[in-house]
Amino acid sequence: MKRVVRNNVPRSWNLADFLKSLGNISPKRIRMYPWPGTAVESDVTSLEVHQDRLCELVDGVLVEKIMGYQEGFLAALLIRLLGNFAEERDLGAVNGADGTVRLMPGLVRVPDVSFVSWDKLPGRLVPKTPIPNIVPDLAVEVLSEGNTQEEMQRKLKDYFFCGVRLVWYVDPTSRTVAVYRSPDSCVVLDESQTLDGGDVLPGFKLPLRTLFARVPRDEPKAAPKRRKKKGGK
Repeated sequence: MKRVVRNNVPRSWNLADFLKSLGNISPKRIRMYPWPGTAVESDVTSLEVHQDRLCELVDGVLVEKIMGYQEGFLAALLIRLLGNFAEERDLGAVNGADGTVRLMPGLVRVPDVSFVSWDKLPGRLVPKTPIPNIVPDLAVEVLSEGNTQEEMQRKLKDYFFCGVRLVWYVDPTSRTVAVYRSPDSCVVLDESQTLDGGDVLPGFKLPLRTLFARVPRDEPKAAPKRRKKKGGK
């Protein structure tokens, strides 16, 4: 298959400008083959099958997903709770980080957890295609240390521009969930509060103390010791 290099990168850009356009992500997360700017959807599936690597496709660039054990645990817990809720009420499909979706041509995202109502799926059946043309109703991202604020802001705009109705950003470090109903509408809930499904999953409620119950708290860093001056205290 002939690869087409995307020409939307200004000639004045350097590597720092390029990384900034992707959300100031670490260069370690950018796959160099295929060459950035030439990647296509089949490269996403090929990497997952042959190298067990999860990547998103952004502007012709393969960007690796980052997820540790703790983040995976929280995602799996949400999948189980949301899945049970949706199944009991026959609402739709809940998927995990293998649920790659095409938000628009050339933009492939991999939410850590997603929900899509049956109304969006022909015949109320899960599609066979590896990267279906589906815009989730709910997209959930469990934040890792390697996620930058700029990256998550870009991802947030992508989600809502393409029609996602609700986005949750789960932060294990601060033990909070940021709830977005638009890119500019955010409510941050702490573990004393309860997360709900809003208009997307009406009736769903999850006390955040339950979500973070098995996540250890970060120990406060010790203050640096003051050096004693010679001849004094």
